[in-house]
Amino acid sequence: MPLSPSQRIVLIREISTRLATEDYALIDITLKQFSLPTSEEWHESSTKYVLNMISEAPDETLIELAHHVGFSFEIVPAPRVDPPFWRKGMLRVFITHLATERTFAAELQTALLDFGISGFVAHNDIEPTLEWQTQIETALATCDGLVALLHPKFHASNWTDQEIGFAMGRGVPTFAVRFDQDPYGFIGRFQAFNGNAKQAAALARELFDAYRRNKQTERRMSEVVVGLFEESNTFAEAKARIGYLEELEYWDKSYSTRIRAAANGNSQVSGSWGVPGRVEVLAKKWAKSRK
Repeated sequence: MPLSPSQRIVLIREISTRLATEDYALIDITLKQFSLPTSEEWHESSTKYVLNMISEAPDETLIELAHHVGFSFEIVPAPRVDPPFWRKGMLRVFITHLATERTFAAELQTALLDFGISGFVAHNDIEPTLEWQTQIETALATCDGLVALLHPKFHASNWTDQEIGFAMGRGVPTFAVRFDQDPYGFIGRFQAFNGNAKQAAALARELFDAYRRNKQTERRMSEVVVGLFEESNTFAEAKARIGYLEELEYWDKSYSTRIRAAANGNSQVSGSWGVPGRVEVLAKKWAKSRK
């Protein structure tokens, strides 16, 4: 199975960061052992040097080199059966948390649904009769991103660090939320949010903003938001969701046709005060931006 562009970027970043800590002689020897180019004419940083030398490497070479520098990476094929715990048409996010914090994790899971994000919370989504570890691995293998709720003693759990490592190995966006526990190790490099004294709804909104801006998920998140708007069941939903549409940073030309159709065919959209006019303004804005 070939690497996705996002997976290649993850590997290239990790290899460049780790191999650049060695001196140039060892860097060149390592590159040559993996049949990669070297250069005697280089005047920038060692990190940029490694990045430039490995940017066109074959997938297999990148994976082997990543293992050599201590970054575990494995391509996990998606299960043939679509797991029932993911909501259809939504972005899939694995929520890793301590068992003692399951109540807040469940509140966050519920709040994320308003933004088209289906969260997986192990204590809520796994049936007692199903094998625990298998279901967790399935969720990790099929998620689009991971959110780590960092409460004190998070690092002492037998599961949480492994779940983060699994997601990082797949190269999916990983966000940390601080609850009196700062990010550590490799997750310290990723975007972090302050969760202290914050309601689940407010945190859900911040995570939505992060996923709609993230280069790996912006297209998927845009598709989700357009779908939510089309399916608005109340005037209030239509008004809230046109606001989400207006904040999107990725726009496919088909979206303009779809939201106009919703404004004409969905009574909850057409009857929501001001929404049809905002649909037209939005569609014209994106049409203009493409000229």
